[in-house]
Amino acid sequence: MLIDTHCHLDASEFDADRLDVAARAAARGVRAIVIPAIARSNFDTVRDLAHRFEGGTYALGIHPIFVRHAEDSDLDALRAAIIAALPDPRFVAVGEIGLDFFIPEISQGAEREKQERFYAAQLKLAAEFDLPVLLHVRRSQDILLKYLRRIPVRGGIGHAFNGSEQQARAFIDMGFALGVGGAMTWTRALNIRRLCTDFALEHYVLETDAPDIPPAWLPENDRRNTPGQVEGVARALAELRGIPVEDVIEVTGANALRVLPRLAGIKLS
Repeated sequence: MLIDTHCHLDASEFDADRLDVAARAAARGVRAIVIPAIARSNFDTVRDLAHRFEGGTYALGIHPIFVRHAEDSDLDALRAAIIAALPDPRFVAVGEIGLDFFIPEISQGAEREKQERFYAAQLKLAAEFDLPVLLHVRRSQDILLKYLRRIPVRGGIGHAFNGSEQQARAFIDMGFALGVGGAMTWTRALNIRRLCTDFALEHYVLETDAPDIPPAWLPENDRRNTPGQVEGVARALAELRGIPVEDVIEVTGANALRVLPRLAGIKLS
């Protein structure tokens, strides 16, 4: 089945047609959409949105880019939100969490220290409740791995992964799948495209990161990405690997259910 394992459907870019976007994705065969939180302010938003359409699911976490605006009390709020969400089958992971060392002003000094502290705290929450994590991985692979060795979790997804083969193998060995999205569809993305063929198909899941990371085929005058584009991502991955698209859809869907096992608790027909 087609599953978009990472889509910010709550973003303002979808204010005018949010549920229509979800419906159009379903019409293209998308059976589930995972909506990660980014801050305490949208914990309720992603939860409520996930319940507004069939196949909607959500994750709860504090995104590393938004850590700079967070308070320590937000970690307490996250723990309370996770506890409240545990009986909800549409709640599937802790995320989006991780580290971002691409943005200069948050990649050093006190800002970086705060990122790492919040990342470690959120890993501990995932470990406490035996939940997978959705990892933001941007120029931070080795540090992310260092913390995962200290604070083991049940795996999850390396979102928009773009590291080395050795780093990818380390995440895979820890139970993570690699998220493949629109970046892979650009012929100039040589490293990402190589990473998409380095390992067995059982180690990949599909994603869009909508409304961001548009695939190559979207027109210049409308670069808004949508969850329906995950079907094109599947076709692009199939072409890159030289296999039928049906195989990609079947295997990556099974992979998503494996690394996000709570997905199995909702109707995905």
